[in-house]
Amino acid sequence: MTIGITGPERKVPRQSAVVGLTIAAAVIGVCLILLWLASDLLVDWLWFSSINYQQVFWTTIGAKTVIFLAAWTGTAIILWVNGWFALRFARRRSTQLVTASVWNFAGNAPPDLLALLRDRLPWSRLIVGGAALLALLVAAAEVGNWGVFLRFVYQVPYGADDPLYNKDIGFYLFSLPAYILIKNWMMLALALSALFAAAIYWVHGDIEYDLHRRSMSSMAIAHGSVLLGLFFAVKAWSYGLDRYLLLYGDNGVVVGASYTDVHVRLPALWLMIGLSVIAAFATWANLRVRTYRLPAAAFLLVVIGSFVLSSVIPVLFREFFVKPSELELERPYIERNIALTRQAYNLDQIAAKPFAAEQKLSFKTLDANKATIDNIRLWDWLPLSDTYAQLQEIRTYYKFHDLDVDRYWLDGSYQSVMLSARELRPSLLPPNAQTWVNRHVLFTHGNGAVMSPVTRKSTEGLPLLYLRDIPPVADGGPKIHEPRLYYGERSDNYVIVKGSTPEFDYPKGKDNVYAAYDGTGGVPIGAMVWRGLFAYYFNDPNLLLSSYITIDSRIMIRRNIGERVRTIAPFLRLDHDPYLVISNGRMFWMQDAYTVSSYFPSAQPAQDEDINYIRNSVKVIVDAYNGTVDFYLMDTGDPIAATYRRIFPSLFKPFSAMPADMQRHIRYPEDLFLIQAQLYQSYHMEAADVFYNREDLWQFPRQPGGGGIATMAPYYIIMRLPGEPQAEFFLMLPMVPSRRDNMIAWLAARCDAPDYGKLIVYEFPKEKLVYGPFQIEARINQSTDISQQITLWNQMGSRVIRGANLLVIPIENSILYVTPLYLRAEHGHLPELKRVIAAYGEHVVMKETLDEALSALFIEPGAVRPVSNTKEEMPVARPSASQAREALDRYNQAVERLKSGDWKGFGTQFDAMRELLEEMNRHATGH
Repeated sequence: MTIGITGPERKVPRQSAVVGLTIAAAVIGVCLILLWLASDLLVDWLWFSSINYQQVFWTTIGAKTVIFLAAWTGTAIILWVNGWFALRFARRRSTQLVTASVWNFAGNAPPDLLALLRDRLPWSRLIVGGAALLALLVAAAEVGNWGVFLRFVYQVPYGADDPLYNKDIGFYLFSLPAYILIKNWMMLALALSALFAAAIYWVHGDIEYDLHRRSMSSMAIAHGSVLLGLFFAVKAWSYGLDRYLLLYGDNGVVVGASYTDVHVRLPALWLMIGLSVIAAFATWANLRVRTYRLPAAAFLLVVIGSFVLSSVIPVLFREFFVKPSELELERPYIERNIALTRQAYNLDQIAAKPFAAEQKLSFKTLDANKATIDNIRLWDWLPLSDTYAQLQEIRTYYKFHDLDVDRYWLDGSYQSVMLSARELRPSLLPPNAQTWVNRHVLFTHGNGAVMSPVTRKSTEGLPLLYLRDIPPVADGGPKIHEPRLYYGERSDNYVIVKGSTPEFDYPKGKDNVYAAYDGTGGVPIGAMVWRGLFAYYFNDPNLLLSSYITIDSRIMIRRNIGERVRTIAPFLRLDHDPYLVISNGRMFWMQDAYTVSSYFPSAQPAQDEDINYIRNSVKVIVDAYNGTVDFYLMDTGDPIAATYRRIFPSLFKPFSAMPADMQRHIRYPEDLFLIQAQLYQSYHMEAADVFYNREDLWQFPRQPGGGGIATMAPYYIIMRLPGEPQAEFFLMLPMVPSRRDNMIAWLAARCDAPDYGKLIVYEFPKEKLVYGPFQIEARINQSTDISQQITLWNQMGSRVIRGANLLVIPIENSILYVTPLYLRAEHGHLPELKRVIAAYGEHVVMKETLDEALSALFIEPGAVRPVSNTKEEMPVARPSASQAREALDRYNQAVERLKSGDWKGFGTQFDAMRELLEEMNRHATGH
């Protein structure tokens, strides 16, 4: 007899305990996420409040909240409904026998894991929780599209229709992106619903798929048929939207809807809409039949139909019908592409004018264009930045990040200058000085700026400094009364101002000068609760523990001007080059901002950019001391900017509200100009035949650079246009024909009022050869005198540095070429401007200064005159001594006028000297 002894029964964890642990973990995770979100939200609210943009903050937060709740609610309801139906239908089928049969067939005792999951899990709550969690992920992904939906709600009409569907272009800019996002969300929700329901059916045994058995219950088939039918219904709408997406196609000939798109793909899309609707009703009809064959047939109908109608037939049609007569058939669509691309980038506003490219420059012409001559830029940014660094960084922790070109009225003349802000980089302090106090409390700001004219140099070949030293000393430049820079291009860490100790201001001999901030920048941090908030936000307990923080202290965050502007207006695209402006003794940053879109119909996308529409509608000014940010609306006709103005009525100010002195410093942005110039290379051709054959394709000039061949970049210049009364500030770039180096045109953007923003292209006669920059470079390299001198310098241990751009200077109807030449010691970092190379017509000269180069360029050809070599002996009359003395006197006076910059006086004396020399030559030769 066997007596069985058993111990106490092993307790299985109670269902309530498992649920409790799950809920506790979920609550803790949610609380941590909420704490993280709350800290970000509070910091953003404090920061937006400190710069008076609360309306922007609340509008953005409100939009994100609405999008989040809408996406979360919609997704959660769809998932929960599908999960609930799956659970309800699955419960009607016993799955124990099905599960056991599989394991018995394999000869094993089943662990019955699926039964454990089915019987022990609280499915109702699990479905609610799973639906909520998945919906949370979907909603978090959709929040980033808040701007799309705001633009959709507040859109304004564009005012012009597309030629294919006759819809206002505003539909494509604002409505179509929103419809596509909604369609994509619906597709995602249906896909997640199918997976969610399939998981429930699988656990309950309604779906089996393994090596031994593949089956699906009739209820699972019915549920799947409903979802598949909804998928086909959404797909039908998707095909409807695809009709508009034909306007963004590119077949290599036409950007936008082509002949094949209009005559084949568009009807095919209507057929696909019909097939999708039929497929939807067929799968819904499967609710009665409940077989896999009908949904499979519907699916194959759509897939095969899509492949044949959208891929095979259009390709064959284009290959065998369109290509043999491509130009004739595609002509109207090419014309649409040209017209809409020119409209999208404002290329249709470029005024084309002829440029005679004459060879008639004289001293009288130079004198009439003295403002142009006096502002030819001889200092390139790279050698000048090295020079600034060596002469004016003062200490290792000061840095000049970038050099900007601007213009100022100085001493009664309109001058082009280069300037750079002296920013402070605490990261460059010595390693033993990298303390929290130094980085965040003491070394808080940069100091002043450096400014120099673009043309002038000292006798040593160094730039003349209009602004220099710390504190800034103005020697011909604008005075700076408030030189401290708390906000800049490289200010990336937070700082504390108005603390218990003064801040480092600038070095003075062996001592340092300290100052206290008295501005309005920063967020108040004196209260302990705010100190704790920022300590958590930056993960920096020093903010909570430091005794340097007082009740009046403020913390400056987001001091980088790009980050600052993007945080306020993330929907604007920023130009790569913000520039410093000195106005009324203070320093400001000017930042150009663009409104862009990739949904302008039938427009060519910009090179290497995901946009096909751009406007420089906004100028942003950031105070370098207080950090205030002001947005000024430049283009009131831009529908995207007008839409943003409706969304954020307090964000934008009219351009007329910009201070008058700051208005004088706006300039045409380089990024926009470069995009327009790249597109204008092709889209200056308005005739479809010429465009199709690429007969008149342009490109940017080539030039030596970086040890190889580089492309010329746009450059700012002061010059007087032909026929204009005064010199202006321009951004310009020459053009050459495709695969050629001779110059064909030059494109310029006006930067001064009242013609700001107007673009002009001057086109050269096609029958005349005008040397391009690369050809002039070749002539410079072929000049024996220049090449020998450069070789000699290189052999003497100096390094010769050529200018980054060979400047093409239009003067009247002629072209002058100028490029600087710098010398730098082989192991040194102080480039010196030693020579100026100038070219005009067939002549190339190199002299120490620009005045000397121009003098040599226009004197030497006339000074060497051919003398008749007649064999007939004739009595020779010798010139009188008085004539020789008078000629010498004229020469000396001409030199004095040249040194003083009096081109008119120089030309007068030079002409008089030439008359005397000609008379003396006649007397000497008997002619």
